[in-house]
Amino acid sequence: MNAETSLTRYTPKEAVGRLRRGDLGAWPVTGGLVVIAAVFGTLNEHFLSAQNLTNLALQLAATGTISLGIIMVLLLGEIDLSAGSVSGLCAVVMTILYVKQSWNPVAAIAVALAAAGAIGLLHGLMHTRLHMPSFIVTLAGLIGWQGLLLYLLGQGGTINLPFDGFVSKLSDTWLPPWPAWALVAVLTGGWSAAAVIGRRLRRAAGLSVPPVYLTALRIGGVAVVLAGGVAVLSADRGVPLLLVIFGALVVVLDLVLRHTVFGRWMYAVGGNTEAARRAGINTSRIRVLAFVLASVLAGFGGILAASRLSAVNQASGGSDILLMAVAAAVIGGTSLFGGRGRPYAALLGILVIQSITNGMLLLNVDSSVRFMVTAAVLALAVAIDSVARRAGAR
Repeated sequence: MNAETSLTRYTPKEAVGRLRRGDLGAWPVTGGLVVIAAVFGTLNEHFLSAQNLTNLALQLAATGTISLGIIMVLLLGEIDLSAGSVSGLCAVVMTILYVKQSWNPVAAIAVALAAAGAIGLLHGLMHTRLHMPSFIVTLAGLIGWQGLLLYLLGQGGTINLPFDGFVSKLSDTWLPPWPAWALVAVLTGGWSAAAVIGRRLRRAAGLSVPPVYLTALRIGGVAVVLAGGVAVLSADRGVPLLLVIFGALVVVLDLVLRHTVFGRWMYAVGGNTEAARRAGINTSRIRVLAFVLASVLAGFGGILAASRLSAVNQASGGSDILLMAVAAAVIGGTSLFGGRGRPYAALLGILVIQSITNGMLLLNVDSSVRFMVTAAVLALAVAIDSVARRAGAR
């Protein structure tokens, strides 16, 4: 096939063909978000209010960050059941050093994240060197790290963080309007420049490029969403710093996975481990690094959760945090079979889960119903993933 022919392959007909092959992208979850907003917005007038959407933005940051780590291991077809316990343990380590030992908060956070990295390294080595299934390794971690958390907390069970301290301020800092709008302009301009450069590079390499109107629609759509979000949040307290931090993590991880050798190797190992090994990729190293990233992101998510509560206790990292983080990754479009998914899945998935939770709380729906609805959404997401995988294999 010559270069001219390859340049014309990316057509609307080809896009339809991709959908028929099961490459649905973010369309199902995006459509789900629209339906959720319409239903709960109709049933309760406060659901789409600026105050409620600001609270929703605060609620999704911590669990969404943990979900980012879950995506790292799901891309390899593995699982990390210890993420919740690791998040709570790291929050406790940070709080003890910061409050009890009077450490500088930044140093305390750094040590806690280093401890999370060490935990991920241990999990990765147990999986790759001892050939233990990741399910068993991280299940043991879930139990063991939860026990260590309880041991470190001791009899008191709760340690409060200073309300006016650095850590608590992370969840009580809001961007004024002008920095928020400047951020929208920078993100839109940066994506536009990257799209132009990417098109030129693909043309120079003789690769297919999407139509200009399709690229413009994507950039315009994201710009409208970002601008609408800033306008709504600025009508209340402003854009929360927690949301900016979570969004930055999503963007950085997406760039790493799509534009670095490590990212390509991650997808290669997750897609076909044996083929990746024969191509010269050190698959064991990639798996270890994935577990390290998963634990570090879980630890950071635990610190963000502690910031919101201004405390850590025996329930830190417990309850349904792990289940919601895994569900967010899968609902957002990350394949349980490995090789497919992007960090944006965590953002979309956690938006779905938190929107359902928030909407049902506003309607005073019993928690039992909320769990069943969340389970149904998760089952539907996995069913779509399974169907798409079979369609893609034909």
